[in-house]
Amino acid sequence: MDDLRFSPPYSAFGQFEDDVRRRGFAALAPADFMRLTDVDAQGLAALQPAWDALPPDDHLRDGGRYRRRRHSCFVVEQGQLAQVPHRAHWQPVDYNALHGGMHRWFAPMEPADIAQPAWSNLLLGLAKVCDDLKPSARWHVEAHQFRIDTGEGIGRPTPEGAHRDGVDFVAVILVARQGITGGETRVFDCAGPNGQRFTLDAPWSLLFMEDARVIHESTPIRRSDDAVPGHRDTLVLTFRASAFLGED
Repeated sequence: MDDLRFSPPYSAFGQFEDDVRRRGFAALAPADFMRLTDVDAQGLAALQPAWDALPPDDHLRDGGRYRRRRHSCFVVEQGQLAQVPHRAHWQPVDYNALHGGMHRWFAPMEPADIAQPAWSNLLLGLAKVCDDLKPSARWHVEAHQFRIDTGEGIGRPTPEGAHRDGVDFVAVILVARQGITGGETRVFDCAGPNGQRFTLDAPWSLLFMEDARVIHESTPIRRSDDAVPGHRDTLVLTFRASAFLGED
């Protein structure tokens, strides 16, 4: 079967936030993502090796072994980024029917990766976008490093299906895509029939969503060459103003 791909609906840099206001999501090409976060290609390249050392996700309720991840939490306040003590990732069943209600403890991000200058720039740059759209004195940020692989034939980026995350904003950043087909992103209007489908395939391209307004998912991936496993690496950042999910 052919790997049919629709190009991402990239916003012009100056139109990015207005597009989020208008339709609940927007995408940025890598060059504009770097401009938004004041990170250059060298800084991003220094982050990328972390995805080769992610431990397995031991909490998959579908019995799969196709996902690796790390998870850490941060607070952005008065333009400063601070890591908080390691905590479980929790979602209500209303938002994640497959894994909701579980306190999932994942391995934390490596200190050396958090210490990279590009890391703080990424989070602070995206937190500023959140502030522009919905001003808040503090942002509670959960960071998820994901690798979905095809070692078992099929990998599922969103095994829970189309969903919301229960936060204010979600940033999905494609880090790498190697030896796979599929992995199409689908974003749907929560309050109507409209939706869009496209494939993030350029490393360090961004999908940014207002979580209350859209539902999102990514379709399963499979090998483009049956003899060679492939993978899809993403960085997912969620921003919530009131507290970390589960602390309200």
